[in-house]
Amino acid sequence: MLLAVDLGIRSGLACFDATGRLHWYRSTNFGDASRLRRAIPGIFDSIPRLKYLVLEGGGPLFELWCRQGRKRGVQVLQLQAEDWRRELLLARERRSARLAKARAAELAREIIRSSGAPLPRGTLVHDVAEAVLVGLYASRHLRREGADGLS
Repeated sequence: MLLAVDLGIRSGLACFDATGRLHWYRSTNFGDASRLRRAIPGIFDSIPRLKYLVLEGGGPLFELWCRQGRKRGVQVLQLQAEDWRRELLLARERRSARLAKARAAELAREIIRSSGAPLPRGTLVHDVAEAVLVGLYASRHLRREGADGLS
């Protein structure tokens, strides 16, 4: 299994299986870094056979997730929004952050719909949309590289 995280105190989370299919997604507002630190083990415990943790962003929150992942033997991958945007969005959709976020939300809805996961009620928040696309991007790359299975 692969967990993709759009880092922040309010984080987007998306979980994918070995085939690259989205299993679930959510946004969680942890409130502060210490609550986030305490919540991470429970998130990991909820995902059987978690093998990859893919984090978009950096800084102190990256270190919190990374440390917990490595303690559990999870392979941690880091990327930036530009990495997945270059592959998943057209050049004209990347001209501005506003356009990129709007297209990311549309694309994430398509992925959610095709996965069979419940569609969000109302607007899909950008942190979840980005976590879904981070997970899709990472799943594709890991399968292309013949990674040792995501499950």
